[in-house]
Amino acid sequence: MSAGPDHQRLRPEDRANLVAYVDGELTEAESRALTTKITHSATARREVDLLKRTWDVLEKLPRPQVSEQFHDRTLTYIRSIELGKGKRLAPVAAAAATAWKFVACALIVGGVGAGGYLAAWGLWPDADERLIRELSLAEHLEEYQEVGGFDLLDALKRSPEFGPSRP
Repeated sequence: MSAGPDHQRLRPEDRANLVAYVDGELTEAESRALTTKITHSATARREVDLLKRTWDVLEKLPRPQVSEQFHDRTLTYIRSIELGKGKRLAPVAAAAATAWKFVACALIVGGVGAGGYLAAWGLWPDADERLIRELSLAEHLEEYQEVGGFDLLDALKRSPEFGPSRP
């Protein structure tokens, strides 16, 4: 047997917003949505009414008077707690800063090392590549060594058979 719309209770999220609703601190959309739920549910209206009466009773109670000394001690205590939090986190912050510095240095060293390797790999001459490029010279090296020098080539150049043709 399900509860009719007149007996629906507020959800926990709605109930958490009731104090803000009574104080007028909700946004217009939230307030409108909660007003609609309260309008359609007698149970929700009773909850809001009970909350309002509780606030009214609390307002009638005498408020305790506190001394200025109590105020100062409370603020001093809260400040000491906040400073204590900073002191507790200081070693962690220092360790994190040291770790970040180490990571940054490792990245810089790695980048410089990789850059140096790539530069050396691209700029350093490959002996095998030169040998392949000059393979025909290597294959006929013995023949070139027998010639000895350019004297034979100069003589051939001056000879009528190989020299410049003269008309």
